[in-house]
Amino acid sequence: MVTKKLFTTIDQLQEIQRLAAHCPDDVAFHNEDSTVVIDAKSYIGMYALNFKEPVLLISENKEFHKKIEKIGETVR
Repeated sequence: MVTKKLFTTIDQLQEIQRLAAHCPDDVAFHNEDSTVVIDAKSYIGMYALNFKEPVLLISENKEFHKKIEKIGETVR
């Protein structure tokens, strides 16, 4: 599953990272063209993405995607 998000605060990113860390499945951040792929469970790795642009959150865990619905802005 893929959710496209735009984040505006560090708090939002920290909450995503916290939820990813507790998710039993893999969770990754991708930039829009997937040239940069980051493990969302890695706090340090998140600094490799440009969060001024929408990012893709990739995980097969449906519960994770439900939990992140209200964090940041979902982009269609």
